[in-house]
Amino acid sequence: MARVAPIKSRSELSAKHQSAADAVVKVYGEIRGPWGMLLHSPELAARILPLVPFFHEKSIVKGKLRSIAILAAVRELDAEYVWSAQVAAARRNGVREELIDLLRGKGDAGRLAAEEREIVEYARQLVRKNRVDQATFDALAKRHGTQWLVELTAVMGYFAMVSGIANAFEVAAPANGDKLSGTGS
Repeated sequence: MARVAPIKSRSELSAKHQSAADAVVKVYGEIRGPWGMLLHSPELAARILPLVPFFHEKSIVKGKLRSIAILAAVRELDAEYVWSAQVAAARRNGVREELIDLLRGKGDAGRLAAEEREIVEYARQLVRKNRVDQATFDALAKRHGTQWLVELTAVMGYFAMVSGIANAFEVAAPANGDKLSGTGS
């Protein structure tokens, strides 16, 4: 159970802030997960929400590779809710079950194809150490370029923020969603 009652509808907000709830519903179809907490600060929610369509529609990091980075990062953060939500997106983006299972179990990325391995190592290093070693950075920069790497890093940072909200406020993952192993959840 969440530590704070989530905002579930626009009527729980002042008239001035109901547009923030409307914007969340426009993007997600409903208010759910971390957004129920973020709407306790409607202006903050309204300011960060535009990143969602950017990452999905405008980013040069395509869905499959974006999903690999997101799953690798949120797994390191033991973000049960975000993992559950993002596994479904990863499957839609063509991430294979073997890779999802490897990330869930924090398995050896050395078994992956070079590009996948580079993304997983990049995400893991950034989350674990707040730094990325030069070889890992250079491999992705050479393969994809600077803009791509900036956008990949930004999407991981966005999901780290959302994971922090979900974890701190103990937002429960959907009962029917994909589960992490070894998180104590």
